[in-house]
Parts: sequence; structure tokens; C-alpha cells
Amino acid sequence: MGIQIGSITIYYYGIIIMLGALAAAGLAAFEAKRKGQSSDIVWDGLVWVLIGGILGARLWHILTPPASMVEAGYTTMYYLTHPLDAINIRAGGLGIPGAVIGGLLALFIFARRRKLDFAFWLDIVAPALALGQAIGRWGNFFNQELYGSPSTLPWAIQINPENRLPGYEEQATYHPLFLYESLWNFGIVFLLLWLGRKFDDRLLNGDLFLIYLITYPIGRFLLEFLRLDPSQVGGLNINQTVMLVVALSAAGVLIWRHWNKGRSQTETVGVEE
Repeated sequence: MGIQIGSITIYYYGIIIMLGALAAAGLAAFEAKRKGQSSDIVWDGLVWVLIGGILGARLWHILTPPASMVEAGYTTMYYLTHPLDAINIRAGGLGIPGAVIGGLLALFIFARRRKLDFAFWLDIVAPALALGQAIGRWGNFFNQELYGSPSTLPWAIQINPENRLPGYEEQATYHPLFLYESLWNFGIVFLLLWLGRKFDDRLLNGDLFLIYLITYPIGRFLLEFLRLDPSQVGGLNINQTVMLVVALSAAGVLIWRHWNKGRSQTETVGVEE
């Protein structure tokens, strides 16, 4: 689905992704200014993060295609031997985990080049990233993808017959997983913004991003139970596995950082006495 201008089609999916990116950059610029930093840094880094995020997202999709695409012949090997299809993102095929990884690598390189505190800027990016995801997920609505199991709930969405997965041709309405994830991400945005203001004097640089790495994976892990075509690698739901590992690791790092901080403060008080 898209807008036709002559022979050119501008897909709604791409429009939504760009709107999400701009909204995320706007929020990051606001947070940067609130913390005494120049908002120009955000806009300068936006191109870096966008390129890294899109490349990472597409690569993740290529390496971990959903089960329905594998059954249709769109395997990793297919993409590797059909480079034009591999780079065609106009109709979808972007993986959130890859987008986060690619965007982070790009941000790290940008921060190093500009001699910026990477952990400090991770906290500025965290709520903005969640906002971009919350908006970007609506691209799945226009593509009629990322829907869950059949449902007759009042908010279930109708999927056109040509977009229904094999074995579900007679099922018309489904759980809108993209909507659930979007709402979860909006919740993360408000949580991070509130925490950043309420506990500003107690948070360490990088804490807000660690909290993002806990909260987003929890939601994604749970929503994967409703997904009909999860990405399988070695018989495992790769997205669910990655989300669980990331959430537990981030929680461990967050606890360790503050335990270590508390121990250091106690030792300092003991020395002064």
C-alpha cells in the first residue's frame, strides 16, 4: 500500500518509518537540550543512526527470516544469491533487534568521532528509540503483517486473504501484535522520561538505556507467544531467545552497577570516619 506519483510508488511503510525516525530525533533533541547539550548533535547523528539502523534491521531479517517466508522460499541463502531482493526494503522486512544493534554501532562510531560520552547519549536516545519503535510499528498495519493468532476480540484486525498465512486462509480476524507492541513501547517512553526526571540524582549514565534493554525485551518476549510465524534458528524462536538473554543480562548489569556504587560509597564513608 502506498501513494502513487506517476510511475513512482511511495509506500506507507516507508513513510511511517521516517515519521518514527523524525519523532524520535525530535524527542532526543528535546532531551539533549534539557540536559544542557546542543540539539544539533542529535540532528548531526541522525543520518549515522538511520543508516546503521536500516542496514542492521535488513541484515537481521535476512539472517532470521520468519517461518512463513522460509516456506515461501525466501531463505537466507535466497537473499544471499539475490542481492537486489536483499536490499529491497520498500515493502517491509526489517528486524527490530538488528535495527537497535546497527543503530548502536553507528551511534558509538559517531560518539567516538565527536568525542562524546557514549553512555550519556545512550540515555538520551533510550526514550527516543522506544518512541520511534512505537510509531514505526504502524507500518506493519499498512503491510498487513506482524499479526498474531486468530481472534474475535473487538479490537481484532481483519487480514486480507492474500496476506493470510498458510493454514489460516479461512480465518479473517487476528490479534494486532503491532498494536500491542506499539502501546508497550509508548509505555516505555513515558516510564523512561519519568525515571530520568524523578531519579536523576541517583541514576548512572547508561542506566536508562539498560532499563530500556529490560522493558522492551520483556514485552517482545511475551508477544512472541502470540506470533504465528516466528523466526526459527536451530529450532528456537530466535527473537524470543535473544530478548530473554538481553533482558536478563541488562538486569544483571544494572544491579551490579548500583551494588558496586553502594559498596564504593560505603567504603568511602568508612575511610573518612
